[in-house]
Amino acid sequence: MKKIAIIGSGISGISIGKLLSRNFEVTIFEKSEKVGGLIKCDRIQGNLFHRVGGHVFNAKNPKVFEWFWSHFDRDKEFLKARRNAKILYNGKLIGYPLENYLYEFDKSTVEKIIIDLLEINKREEKKPNEYPNFEAFLKGNFGNTLYELYFKPYNKKIWNTDLSKVSLDWLEGKLPMPNLKQMLLSNMVREEETEMVHSSFYYAKENGSQFIIDRLATGLNIISNNEIKRIEKSGSGLKINNTELFDYVIYCGDVRKLKDTFITDEQETINVLHDVVDLKSNGTSNLFCETDNNDLSWLYLPGSEIKAHRIIYTGNFSSTNNSPSNRKTCVVEFSGKVSFEEMCEQVKKLPGNLKAISYNQEPNSYVIQDQDTRTKIQKVKMAMEPKGIFSSIPKVRCNF
Repeated sequence: MKKIAIIGSGISGISIGKLLSRNFEVTIFEKSEKVGGLIKCDRIQGNLFHRVGGHVFNAKNPKVFEWFWSHFDRDKEFLKARRNAKILYNGKLIGYPLENYLYEFDKSTVEKIIIDLLEINKREEKKPNEYPNFEAFLKGNFGNTLYELYFKPYNKKIWNTDLSKVSLDWLEGKLPMPNLKQMLLSNMVREEETEMVHSSFYYAKENGSQFIIDRLATGLNIISNNEIKRIEKSGSGLKINNTELFDYVIYCGDVRKLKDTFITDEQETINVLHDVVDLKSNGTSNLFCETDNNDLSWLYLPGSEIKAHRIIYTGNFSSTNNSPSNRKTCVVEFSGKVSFEEMCEQVKKLPGNLKAISYNQEPNSYVIQDQDTRTKIQKVKMAMEPKGIFSSIPKVRCNF
């Protein structure tokens, strides 16, 4: 059997390993002691802490859906939940997505929004990829009033960058897409939208996304606490860390680190790998808290008075996420590196009488794509695949 090395045991690495293990001899290398990458969870005082946000499962691709459920008992091991998200705006909870709850604003604001939308409706409809950048897309689909009220402050918090520099390649299928007819219906008949991304989702009854990664990892050969610092061609194969030979390598790590990991004297390859070193990403600081009882799943925080940009009420996803002796739990997410002490001060401004339990800082939670990102990634793939090194990033859509 051909030998394959997979670098990284996040959801990409583990899923690829599961798919290939039937026909290849697969070894997965993980620099940490625990599998999971960005979807790792830990038990803290009996409470389940999603260390980076709060991860749930849904899929519109039937093949992905079928493959996923072939490894789980959906009825016995998972809960299906309706998304109940809100936006905290000037101290008031407003429904999400915002454009379907315009009736919750004051009359003068609604009038401005209506004027914007009527003007937009006169224009020729554009597809997302026809807009030059994220800022233009938001203004062109929601108008200046909604952009200034919500979309600009909220997205600048998350991305921590100039929205006019953010490419739209990542957008399709990831955010609620504006539709004037749906906006009018939702605002006039007050009916919940069911087609929105993540309008419903599945969640493991026990241990959340850690349960998913642990189940998929079952039976795989995973070497933990083993950081790959060197990959080089050796005959017809690839040598990992100067020791074991493999026929192929699937790289699910940070593509920016390949320049220092892959050893080559081919200047063209060196140049291609160097071009992705400066690709941007944002880290997050996540404060795990107790909270008062509520029925929310997500709360978005566009206001400038608080540094956090959202709260994920993971304690509402499954009752087993909360210690029987404590209150419900949630994760408050901040963009960038924020100290534990500052986060504790910041959450005093938020609803729910939040009390910190633990915290985590992740250096690369959000990938920021500019106009050249996909071209650069494609060049890396074209340079590395003939050498037997493949990426978990698909040719068409980056996998975040």
